[in-house]
Amino acid sequence: MEKNDKCRICRRVGEKLFLKGEKCNSPKCVFNKKSYAPGLAGPKVRMRRGSDYSTQLREKQKARAIYRVSEKQMQNYFKEARKDRSATGEILIQLLERRLDNVVFRAGFGVSRDEARQMVSHGKILLNGKRAKTPSQLVSLNDVIKTTKLPEKTLSQKEMPQWLNSANAGEVKISSLPGKEELSLINEQLIIEFYSR
Repeated sequence: MEKNDKCRICRRVGEKLFLKGEKCNSPKCVFNKKSYAPGLAGPKVRMRRGSDYSTQLREKQKARAIYRVSEKQMQNYFKEARKDRSATGEILIQLLERRLDNVVFRAGFGVSRDEARQMVSHGKILLNGKRAKTPSQLVSLNDVIKTTKLPEKTLSQKEMPQWLNSANAGEVKISSLPGKEELSLINEQLIIEFYSR
């Protein structure tokens, strides 16, 4: 799953991860034409359930692909979430959702997480009035994220999650911390089981 071909990652997992933004909803999506695993034997091989380990590994790789984090970052997020043993899964999701590039994507400033990440690294995002250039920076409660010099047509018209509050166009405020119900694509329990081996 280290390859950067996003459609290949979706095909390997066996479901759409919406890594290319709006293109994944269009008829041009490769997953609509080739929903089988990539490779020469892909169309002939059925997706097997696999062992518990392979299911846990696939779920962890899926989370890494969605949030575009490295293995080391994922391990660090798990160690941080593990400090509170009662709600490890919820805290893990909060840490991933609170990344600045993810908040920019959720706010609709970028079509995909990659585009949101590029906006942050190019200095087009202000965090509490200061230019932020680190996509992995975690936002906190009551932080204000604003875009600079962004054409109005690139603002996505998708629905924002409940934990984000939009006061003005091109500006959002973190009104609460994200919860487990915000994320339906990832089963965080399998990720916890993978790292708890």
